[in-house]
Amino acid sequence: MENHQHYNKRKRDESPPVPSSASQDADGGVDLSLLEAVEKSAQNGGVEVLDLRTLKKLVLAFERRLRDNLEARMKYPDQPDKFADSEVELHEEIDRLKVLAGAPELYPELVALNTVPSLVDLLGHDNADIAVDVVSLLMDLTDEDVLGDDDDNEEAVRVLVDALLENNALELLVQNLARLSEADPDEATAIYNTLSTIENLIEVKPAVAELVCERTKLLRWLIGRIKVREFDANKQYASEILAILLQNSPTNQKRLGQMNGVDAVLQAVALYKSRDPKSEDEEEMLENLFDCLCCLLMPMENKERFLKSEGVELMIIIMKQKKSAYGSSIRALDFAMTKYPPACERFVDVLGLKTAFAAFMGKIPVSKKRKKESYQEELEERLISLIASLFGGILRGSRRERLLSKFVENECEKIDRLMELYMRYSDRVKAETERLDRLQLDDLEIDEEERYNRKLEAGLYTLQLIAVILGHLWSSDHSRMRERIELLLKQNKLTKKDVRCILQEYHNNIGDLDGPEEKERAQAKIQKFISAL
Repeated sequence: MENHQHYNKRKRDESPPVPSSASQDADGGVDLSLLEAVEKSAQNGGVEVLDLRTLKKLVLAFERRLRDNLEARMKYPDQPDKFADSEVELHEEIDRLKVLAGAPELYPELVALNTVPSLVDLLGHDNADIAVDVVSLLMDLTDEDVLGDDDDNEEAVRVLVDALLENNALELLVQNLARLSEADPDEATAIYNTLSTIENLIEVKPAVAELVCERTKLLRWLIGRIKVREFDANKQYASEILAILLQNSPTNQKRLGQMNGVDAVLQAVALYKSRDPKSEDEEEMLENLFDCLCCLLMPMENKERFLKSEGVELMIIIMKQKKSAYGSSIRALDFAMTKYPPACERFVDVLGLKTAFAAFMGKIPVSKKRKKESYQEELEERLISLIASLFGGILRGSRRERLLSKFVENECEKIDRLMELYMRYSDRVKAETERLDRLQLDDLEIDEEERYNRKLEAGLYTLQLIAVILGHLWSSDHSRMRERIELLLKQNKLTKKDVRCILQEYHNNIGDLDGPEEKERAQAKIQKFISAL
């Protein structure tokens, strides 16, 4: 059962600063009175509307300061005191450009004035402080608050983002990361702002998620960052960006796998095998790391890497320790074992059955978070998926016997639990089916596909997996199991025909995502259960 969390954009408290007063340029005689008016207006509680004329003034002032700085640096390369003043003035002009975040409709004009190449080039400026200023500016200009609900704003921001990409902003942003030191608080903030800018770019243009991994060494930097033992805001944000880059991108999942990424994420997670995170932020980071792990476990080759790095063993240790990562470890095992028999075999070999079936019987460690019904339910669904994977991955031999014997021990209590879950999910699906029938009576058009998807959301997929497990148990020709299943069906006023109907619907809706041969094989297996029942 493989699904993904979708990330909500991180909120920040900063808002673009109001530009401070500009001094007259003695040599160039640039008229910056309009900027002074903006400042006075802000001080008097009024609001100055930004227009094209203001934009041109801002850009002209910026380009002048940039030119002055470049000339001073070329003229006196070994005398910092000779170009220090021009650097302070350049810093001030970059800061003033932040006011443009309040007028995204002017972005296409900003691009047309050819300002973007100048700004992007400054990410490689010899003075890291200037690069830090530009990062802060780019973060503000691309922030989601700038977009609002206006489609025109969205288009304008897209124009800016396209210009940034064309001018190699991604490459320079990531290169700049390498020279920033987290020992310096300002540079640590700049690292955070760089990650925020990259997230903003992905938000505006989702293709950036793969572009940034293709063109830069960001993945390698993120992997290095999550491996640092100490927790801080940047480690948390690195884990979040990594999860965003991996979700919905098989290309990035495979790319990170080839970079030993599975092992790196397992190492980061292993820090919490016998301890809990100390704060909510640290807990969120741990969830992000597990999201990364689950995304990584989508491609088959990464499931192999997970196995080689002893990921199955680590997840079982985490479950046994009953720490806060308990539920996440079950989720990771579910991803690892889906359609991958070697992981199922390893799971049985390292005595995972006892731990998994204790959870299946409802022996789940309780905390405030875990008391929530939704948490318990997600775990139930994961465990059902995991047990279905075990049955699908272990077809014969002593491992199969050990799996089947779990359903006979203690007076067939696991079958009782399975039927209890069957009834709960069956009732839910029935209620949803009746609701959809009423909607159709009210002349609301719902096509078959939509109808099936709504039922899946109501719990049909889990019900189908329970029916598949019942099919495996019935097909094992074990008389005690069959008697127990028949007795429980009868007690709930059901028959084997009800289970067959669920299996038939499942059979009819098996897709060909893994190719026509795999679809045929899966359908044949379900057909065998239908016939046996």
